[in-house]
Amino acid sequence: MTVCLLLLSAVALTAAVPAPRALTRAAWPEREPVVALWVWQCLVATVLLCCLTALVLGAAAVFHTVRDHVFAPAPPAVTAAYDLSATPVWATTLTLLLACGAAWTTAMLARELFEARRSRGQARAQLRERAPELPPGLRAPRGPMLVLEDEYPDAWWMPGHPPQLVVTTGALHRLTDLQLDAVLTHERGHARAHHDWLLHLSAALATGFPRVPLFAHFCDQTHRLVELAADDAASRRCGHLTTALALIELNQHRGVLSCASSRRLLGERVDRLLEPPPRLLRRHRALTTTVAALVPLLPLLITFAPGLTALS
Repeated sequence: MTVCLLLLSAVALTAAVPAPRALTRAAWPEREPVVALWVWQCLVATVLLCCLTALVLGAAAVFHTVRDHVFAPAPPAVTAAYDLSATPVWATTLTLLLACGAAWTTAMLARELFEARRSRGQARAQLRERAPELPPGLRAPRGPMLVLEDEYPDAWWMPGHPPQLVVTTGALHRLTDLQLDAVLTHERGHARAHHDWLLHLSAALATGFPRVPLFAHFCDQTHRLVELAADDAASRRCGHLTTALALIELNQHRGVLSCASSRRLLGERVDRLLEPPPRLLRRHRALTTTVAALVPLLPLLITFAPGLTALS
């Protein structure tokens, strides 16, 4: 068991510290934001699986009740392979820390979901007061659309059941039909990919563990990559130039080309749309996706290796 815990700790530390730093410095995620989002999710899943499996093994070694439940269906040779009777002091401490971390993670996720549901409910109530739903003949193809009487040009997709597409009259007056189609396609791209769930997960982990580089980078990169992925969805349908012009029209009053840190992403998105980077080759995308999907299997392989060896 001690070897398993050490290997799990090594994998978790590698995925939590050097891997995210290398990924943030890489240039290819800008070319393939969807693949990059998948890689980030696999890294996070790897760390969480390392912690979960280490917690189960540690709890089985420290608490006989847990051991009886975990290894109840296993033959005696499998239980003996993990050597649960020899539990070092540091393993007990690690188990307690992991248990506290699991409880804290659950609390952060629950708080994030509660706050998101509360904010969404308040926003929907405000929208119901400010604008009625359009007649059925004027609804958007993929759900109801609200036209909000407001000179401020804006458009956004509100997740929920049902999802709600909101467009202000300022946006309708400022954008051409093709530009408006690009904006709506961008927002539908967020909805189809369920980017709101990714944003909630990354925010909860970054808030709960601000000193873990993986979670901090995951939160920052998720906010950036989901926008790039939605831009790509819009540009494939309406063209890169049309999507860039729509982005400029909606945001020029905010200083879309400003170098301020809070607005820099808008400028980067416009530059990327005006000069789209070449995509990775299909085999490179497939290889990256496959390797990323295999990485979370490492904690499971380390955990089950002693038992499988004993059975063979």
